[in-house]
Amino acid sequence: MTDLDIAQSVTLEHINSIASKLDIAQDDLEHYGKYKAKLPLRLIDDEKIITNNLVLVTALTPTPAGEGKTTVSIGLNEGLNHIGKKSVVVLREPSLGPVFGIKGGAAGGGHSQVVPMEDINLHFTGDFSAIEKANNLLSALIDNNIQSKTRNLNIDPRTIIWKRVMDMNDRALRDITIGLGGTGNGIPRQDGFNITPASEVMAILCMAKDISDLKEKLGNIFIGYTFDRKPIYARDLNAENAMTLLLKDAIKPNLVQTLEHNPAIIHGGPFANIAQGTNTIIATKMGMSLADYTVTEAGFGADLGAEKFLDIKCGYGNLKPKAVVIVATIRALRHHGGSPKDEYNTPSLERVKHGFANLEKHLENMAKFGLGRVVAINNFHTDSQEEIDWLIEKCASIGVKAVLSKGWAEGGEGTAELANAVVDVIEKILVASNNCITGMLQ
Repeated sequence: MTDLDIAQSVTLEHINSIASKLDIAQDDLEHYGKYKAKLPLRLIDDEKIITNNLVLVTALTPTPAGEGKTTVSIGLNEGLNHIGKKSVVVLREPSLGPVFGIKGGAAGGGHSQVVPMEDINLHFTGDFSAIEKANNLLSALIDNNIQSKTRNLNIDPRTIIWKRVMDMNDRALRDITIGLGGTGNGIPRQDGFNITPASEVMAILCMAKDISDLKEKLGNIFIGYTFDRKPIYARDLNAENAMTLLLKDAIKPNLVQTLEHNPAIIHGGPFANIAQGTNTIIATKMGMSLADYTVTEAGFGADLGAEKFLDIKCGYGNLKPKAVVIVATIRALRHHGGSPKDEYNTPSLERVKHGFANLEKHLENMAKFGLGRVVAINNFHTDSQEEIDWLIEKCASIGVKAVLSKGWAEGGEGTAELANAVVDVIEKILVASNNCITGMLQ
């Protein structure tokens, strides 16, 4: 069965039922049909956040096909709930560019998916559209000011760095000339389009702490210079109020469900190679306020997405993860061990051994953050038992638990061992921390 076949074979529960698992009252939900709802920011509880067990899912250096961080994140959430823990997964929203491109959707895969998958991968609750509108409103205000004779800020069009955005792979719009067609259509200048997840508005939304903080950050957007080299910001155009108004609903996290009817929060979608590559601070704090375990992910490998998550998002948002799960695949280890693309699925213990150096370096980096580490071996049918056994033993030799993750094929039952490993690592950290505090007091 394809991912779509599996997703459509499941009868979804009403979003009210999903919300009840997090002790959310129906009146607190802003419904988008039967299976989606937005959550009000007042549900965030700073006291509960302190005691929550935040788990980051990252990966070794990924191959072009990706190693399945989202699938493992969702699978781990299923596994934690399967073993009796109150857990929620918090993810980014997919971009239509990759959805209609080679990469495809970003709602997980197999029996570890968030649903309704089609809605999530398409327009969802309109957050991306709102971000586009806020971004392009500022663009319109810039060009209107350049043409204006009464409130002209003397902006030098050659210095404008602000671009329009759309959520689509349309490379012909990357660099364009606007304002052609006569005086009624503005002043001709060079411009272009970025893809929405690469926009500064997206990055700002994901870093905002509340609606007031969002407004302030939008006002601080740098646009360009005047002809006498004075910097111009969005607030100089009085843009921040209108931009914030367009984002008044987009700032609220979205609640959906997994295939096993466990809660999932999906919100924001910045690219990791350009921005911070994780969901919003607000969504992560929402998950941490409503559950005992919160599973989230960061884009790309641990040296990019995880470091941005830990250095930028956690530092700014005052978040303290307890553990990190590093996703590895046997085929990626073969790749890093020298396997050509047409042999990624061909068993080769020798290449796996050579490729382990990549995973080992990521494990070494994460240890420097003082986090409990677990390796999730995202299982493929082309993995040989010999390769799997060697990897588990090799990780054990450096003090790291490696677990076979079968979430794609078996859902929560296939990730129960992974969930237990994560819980064990967190509990050991908590015991060590308590012993340290006791020793200091004595």
